[in-house]
Amino acid sequence: MSRTRSPGPEGAALGEDYVLTLSCPDAHGIVHAVSGFLLDADCNITESQQYGDATSQRFFMRVAFRSGQPTEAETLRAGFEPVARRLEMEWELVGAHARPRTLIMVSGLGHCLNDLLFRHASDHLRIDLRGVVSNHRDFEGLVDRAGIPFHHVPVEKDRKGDAEDRLLDLVAAEDVELVVLARYMQVLGAKVCDRLPGRIINIHHSLLPSFKGANPYRQAHAHGVKLVGATAHYVTPDLDEGPIIEQDIERVDHSADIAALTAAGRDIECRVLARAVGWHTEHRVLVNGRRTVVFRA
Repeated sequence: MSRTRSPGPEGAALGEDYVLTLSCPDAHGIVHAVSGFLLDADCNITESQQYGDATSQRFFMRVAFRSGQPTEAETLRAGFEPVARRLEMEWELVGAHARPRTLIMVSGLGHCLNDLLFRHASDHLRIDLRGVVSNHRDFEGLVDRAGIPFHHVPVEKDRKGDAEDRLLDLVAAEDVELVVLARYMQVLGAKVCDRLPGRIINIHHSLLPSFKGANPYRQAHAHGVKLVGATAHYVTPDLDEGPIIEQDIERVDHSADIAALTAAGRDIECRVLARAVGWHTEHRVLVNGRRTVVFRA
């Protein structure tokens, strides 16, 4: 993977900032074709990263650029279409400062929700937060104080489909582009996953699959674990097996009790989820089969 940055020509009359992401069968001349198009379109590349995967034989690229004059995204897309078609690209060209319309979902643990709300309020997370959905009311007050709409969607044991229909109605009404599961403890069905492929991000502790079910940190303490951590991934119908975006760990020793293990794990969950959401919103994550390519800043 390679990466370059450019500050832009001094004194140039600059227009809008955009990000182009793409993947395609690996071949000669891809970078030349992309950079040539941007040059002809009077655009200046400000950041470029690319990666050729020898396993999948696919090429991945993220280019941030600034137009030399006010230029509509649709005009750029129309101009790039012949290049993309010739090289069999899957691609997206978006405004660099766009904020995806986002829903956060939470159940009975609020540490990740609280962290995301703070990052959103302090403008450290590039999202347009349209609401928080929960199957409980535990954090309704927290969400109300943040000035964000709260939606209570209970999940009854034999009527789970009804809850998912309500969620999809909300997704449609708000034109939601991203759903973040901030320790939402219900499994989303295939209907939801298929509606939002690559647009649902989940977080879970790294103790899976060894310590499943209730009280995983108690189980981990009983087995004397020396590492705790977290995994953020895209959600697919295969439970907790979607493409991984980010992971992190922290070492612990014999002196760590259950409370210390739990606190360490929750801190890591917050950090990992925030990174994953941030990279997604900056169009730095490209799905590569069951894996991802992450062009970190």
